[in-house]
Amino acid sequence: MGTGDAAHTAEPAVRRGRGRRPAAQVRAEVLDAAGQLLLEEGMAAFTMERVAARSGASKVTLYKWWPSKGALALDGYTHAVRRRLEFPDSGDIEADLITQMRSFVEVLRGPAGRAIAELIGQAQTDAELAAAYRERYSGPRRALAVDVLRRAQERGQIRTDVDPEVVIDQLWGAAYHRLLIPDQPLTAEFTDALVRTIMAGLRPAAG
Repeated sequence: MGTGDAAHTAEPAVRRGRGRRPAAQVRAEVLDAAGQLLLEEGMAAFTMERVAARSGASKVTLYKWWPSKGALALDGYTHAVRRRLEFPDSGDIEADLITQMRSFVEVLRGPAGRAIAELIGQAQTDAELAAAYRERYSGPRRALAVDVLRRAQERGQIRTDVDPEVVIDQLWGAAYHRLLIPDQPLTAEFTDALVRTIMAGLRPAAG
């Protein structure tokens, strides 16, 4: 636990005022620091020591809340991008998917794209990180998308025989494919065409 942390440049310690900070404040400051460090320098430079120094929290506190630096990195990533990845619910599923996919691709085109690609890559050989990825990021994101698609089915905008899990793989999987195998660019034009093509096959037949 923490192996190799000392190999990286020491982070200047943050000085805090006197008095104990509320746990919620400490946690928020740790997540801010973790997200910033991950997006600025990537996973290779991400260590518990550096997050502790940036946030003013102790390593003991960090390991009490996060079992590994991978779990903390994932939570820091989610914290950093959560507002940009909020799912709209206007009642128009096609418009909402276009909005969400555009936001998602915009995130992937920046430093956050590099960070999540690194986390996905490391998760292939790190079982603990893979489990944290499913539990802390991809699982909750998938559940949110399933809920949105099922509400669209209830409104009659998507056929009831459609499996939302498959739609998720078609939409977000296509974006991840272009991130990890960059044969084609990640653009708003791509996401718009992707959503419209898939929606053409999801709509109920005209009565």
